[in-house]
Parts: sequence; structure tokens; C-alpha cells
Amino acid sequence: MDAGSALVGEAGKTMEEIVGSVKRVTDIIGEITAASHEQTQGIEQINQAITQMDQVTQQNAALVEEAAAAAQSMQEQAGNLVEAVSVFRLDTDGRTPLHPSNLEPRLQDWREAADKS
Repeated sequence: MDAGSALVGEAGKTMEEIVGSVKRVTDIIGEITAASHEQTQGIEQINQAITQMDQVTQQNAALVEEAAAAAQSMQEQAGNLVEAVSVFRLDTDGRTPLHPSNLEPRLQDWREAADKS
């Protein structure tokens, strides 16, 4: 009988150890779950940041294309302007060019004439 009681006592201790081990495993699984959830949130934030950077990069690329097209257009317009003004020649017979202050009365006359028309 003593042997049976000893076996029952030993079985009880073993069961307590098993229950303790199961509790520790459950706690570890809970910690892993919480860490996995945090990692998932972190990955989602990284994904959002990458998406935003991609959008900004695409916007920058579009702006660069627009700037290049504007520069090309300005270059063409400058060429056209040079060509258009090349027909004008300054008389270099030694006369002093008009000073802008001398032009003001003429500009006023032109403005008045334009207003009357």
C-alpha cells in the first residue's frame, strides 16, 4: 500500500510539472503572438512609407519631365527670338543712344494715342 501511495504522489508531482510546463508554453506562445502582432504593425508602417516614397518618386519624375520639356520649349523660343531680332541692326555711326528718361515723353504720347484709338 505504501508503494501505491508513493506512486500516486509521484504521479501527482509529475502532473503538476506538466501543468506548469504547459502554462510556461502558453505564456511563451502569448509572447510570440504579441511580438508577431507588433512586427506585423511595423511591416505595415514600412509598407506605407515605401508606398509614399514611391508616389513622391513618381511625382518627382513627372516634374523632371515637365521641367525638361519647359527648358526645351524655352530654348526653342529663345532661338526664335534671336532669329526675330536678328533683322534689327543698330546704327553705329557714333551717336549716343537715347537714355530711358528721354523715352518717357514719347511713351506717354504713344499711350495717349493708343487710348484714343
